[in-house]
Amino acid sequence: QVQLVESGGGSVQAGGSLKLSCAASGRTFSSYTMAWFRQALGKEREFVARIMWNGRNTVYADSVKGRFTISRDNAKNTVYLQMSSMTPEDTAVYYCAAGRLGATSAIASYDYWGQGTQVTVSS
Repeated sequence: QVQLVESGGGSVQAGGSLKLSCAASGRTFSSYTMAWFRQALGKEREFVARIMWNGRNTVYADSVKGRFTISRDNAKNTVYLQMSSMTPEDTAVYYCAAGRLGATSAIASYDYWGQGTQVTVSS
């Protein structure tokens, strides 16, 4: 069982930066693929980024590539999402998720989810 708690959401102006954190409970955190998803109002939840257990393999959605960076600290049981050059289209609730080895960008790949944190980007 893994429990995930996101933090770091808030409001920022277009062009600004924000860093999200996701703290995980459980001794097996380092074995999970971790990911960030987001869901804008009235839209489906979408993949943002994922990182493998070793921290060396990352995948990004085209919409955030070059602007967002996912990272993890297995010693702290924490995964991060550094967001920069933000636009109003980045406004959404951001969710942290944990999946088993081999998890892809699909929502169904992930077994555990956080409660989400709101990010609002104003123009």
